[in-house]
Amino acid sequence: MTEGALYDRLGVGYTTTRREDPRIAAAIHAALGDAATVVNVGAGAGSYEPADRRLVAIEPSAVMIAQRPPDAAPAIIATAEALPLADDSVDAAMAVLTDHHWSDRARGLREMRRVARRRAVVFQHEPEVAEDFWLTRDYLPTFLRRLHGKVLAEMMAPLGDGLEFRPVPVPHDCADGFYGAFWRRPRAYLDPRVRDGISVFRLLPEDEVATAVARLRADLDSGAWERRYADVLERDELDLGFRVVVAEYAA
Repeated sequence: MTEGALYDRLGVGYTTTRREDPRIAAAIHAALGDAATVVNVGAGAGSYEPADRRLVAIEPSAVMIAQRPPDAAPAIIATAEALPLADDSVDAAMAVLTDHHWSDRARGLREMRRVARRRAVVFQHEPEVAEDFWLTRDYLPTFLRRLHGKVLAEMMAPLGDGLEFRPVPVPHDCADGFYGAFWRRPRAYLDPRVRDGISVFRLLPEDEVATAVARLRADLDSGAWERRYADVLERDELDLGFRVVVAEYAA
């Protein structure tokens, strides 16, 4: 299945639960530095696009493009693996929680490097840290197996040498309903509307998701979840492995 076809299916109603969190946005925008022109690869509905720069969005799904706000940057239907831009044509290329859906991640990252004069910025998670998230570790064994053995530095290597990995803790009240956003609000995962906005749940076997939801509901109702994860409830933010990856290029 192509990336466009995937999000034509997964992206229906995406903006119901997925929206920009200002704290994560600040980390991404800071990483863009002095870039005046930016391409957002796998731009989706437009979250995290800086409003103070000239920006072009690349998105393969018409369903996602239709959910972009009226004042968003223009979007071109294309894929990460074949960006319709000339070499060194923008100051920076960015990608936010999208490269795991590309048909060829390495090729897409090399395309970001090709078109960016100054830097590439990718927001993604470190699998070695994400494996220890309570939802993954204790409820979703298939997803846990998929993460095992993967290393973010290796996945990002096509961006070039000397990569910087900036940790981005997830706040307890994160506005963007991605997979780890509800780490201190576990009942949110019982809501099918929340799960519909999280590709992990849409791509795992339905019977495993149903079992996980039933177990989580039972643990919450019995108080077992709160006893098991009491330390989580005391935190305002949590490192779930999310990183802003920055690759700097010679001007």
